[in-house]
Amino acid sequence: MNSHAHLSPSLQNPPTSRGIHILIADDDPEDRMLIADALAESGLDTPFHFVENGEEVMDFLYNKGPFDNPQAYPRPGLILLDLNMPRKDGREVLREIKANPDLRRIPIIVLTTSKAEEDIFRSYNLGVNSFITKPVNFDQLVEMIGVLGRYWLEIVELPKS
Repeated sequence: MNSHAHLSPSLQNPPTSRGIHILIADDDPEDRMLIADALAESGLDTPFHFVENGEEVMDFLYNKGPFDNPQAYPRPGLILLDLNMPRKDGREVLREIKANPDLRRIPIIVLTTSKAEEDIFRSYNLGVNSFITKPVNFDQLVEMIGVLGRYWLEIVELPKS
């Protein structure tokens, strides 16, 4: 049976990325692997990069340290951000990005295991564009990634970086 048979027709055809890169910040290696697999399975045709902590997010955005090549590490058009990361957590990263006039236009989606009302409130108060609790199984993750891709890469008009 075709593994895409349960997906809607729009999910079977890869959306265009319009040149948008996605930065995914997650410290859990298993979650990074699942997200990468879900991106591939959902048919999204967009480049993405992983970082493992909040300091790496900021280094990536400022092209510092190991991310000093802007051609290899271009400014992302969308950030998927875990809240609970080492060295600098997602809340600190969100606060720093939204306080910077050069970075604040980058849409940020919190993708976390937290369902805490305080985390939801705090994230929106800090300027997050969406707050999503990580799905519990792979099929749900693929569906969520596909919906995010359609919305952020096909429907929404994003500012040019």
